[in-house]
Amino acid sequence: MVTPNPFGTEEENMQKLKEELKAWKERVVEAENLKGDLLFSNACAEEECANAQEELMKLKGWQENDQKDSIIYRDNLEDQLHQLYRENTELKKDIEKLEKELEELSSVQARSTQIQKKVAGMKLKFSHMEGMSNCADVDTRCVFDANVKIPFRLNQNQALLTFEDEEVAQRLIKKGKHTVNLDNNKVDVRVLPVPLDMGVKFELHVTVSGRKINVSNIPELPIPEDWMRDKLELNFYKTQKGGGGEIENVTYDSESRRAVITFLRPGASNSFWGSPKYPFFANGRCYTLFVSSHADLRLKNCQPYCGVSKKTILLKGIQEVEEDEESIQDMIEIHFQKPSNGGGEIENIKYISKGAAYVCFEEDTGSAI
Repeated sequence: MVTPNPFGTEEENMQKLKEELKAWKERVVEAENLKGDLLFSNACAEEECANAQEELMKLKGWQENDQKDSIIYRDNLEDQLHQLYRENTELKKDIEKLEKELEELSSVQARSTQIQKKVAGMKLKFSHMEGMSNCADVDTRCVFDANVKIPFRLNQNQALLTFEDEEVAQRLIKKGKHTVNLDNNKVDVRVLPVPLDMGVKFELHVTVSGRKINVSNIPELPIPEDWMRDKLELNFYKTQKGGGGEIENVTYDSESRRAVITFLRPGASNSFWGSPKYPFFANGRCYTLFVSSHADLRLKNCQPYCGVSKKTILLKGIQEVEEDEESIQDMIEIHFQKPSNGGGEIENIKYISKGAAYVCFEEDTGSAI
């Protein structure tokens, strides 16, 4: 009996070894493939990591630039804010300065207005009547041309000369410098044009009411205002005593002690013309009221103007001499009246040796008065 070989035959063993070797080779190939895949994946990952780091560095650079830009922007805003603050402070100072100047100008203007009211005045010239009809019971309307005189300040050692012919004044101004004999002293004076401040001319439209009258000097009585209105209405209603008849309205001001009476009948106010005093009976006494026409004044066609006087010259540089002011003025007038000196007939002359004075001009003539 033959005993079997537990390990098989040698050929079988060789066959098994070949199969195992083949299996291992296949595994090695798979491992190599896997290794290649892993190496490729690793390379891709490293590339992505490098790209990510590069992007991160870019982002950091951008962030730093943004921070720098934001810092620069913030610094610029702060500089602009400080600049605006400084400009605002300067503007406030300028505003305060302008307000002070405006206040000073207002005070100067107020003083100038007071001087103008006192010195200059206003020239009124009747122009025409408006809305005239044959009925005597309507309002009376008339128009006046008003021309405000222009004040001019004449300072110390200065003179104003107004000539009849404006060509004489313009010829003297064109020459400029003149030598005048004052008290045997030759004095060089300058001849200048006279610039005028702004003046105003306008139309004054006056409407005298045919139904209203003004009443003043109303006595103070210990009665309510509505009672006083009733008494005034009753007093001026009485036609048999010179009243105006039925009354439409009575406006009474207790502080000024004045009233405006409005009658129903047109032309009723004509009854009081020429009679400024009117009796008023109250509390057993007779008082005297003052009655005047009720006029409405309106300014129209107001036209400001300014310029240079064509007929008047201003002399400057007149030196002080021993002669009195009137004598110096006569010497100046004699000099500029002579045609040999380029002068002519003088309408008016004003010389100031000390202080100052205001001389007024009229727009229509350009003459000093």
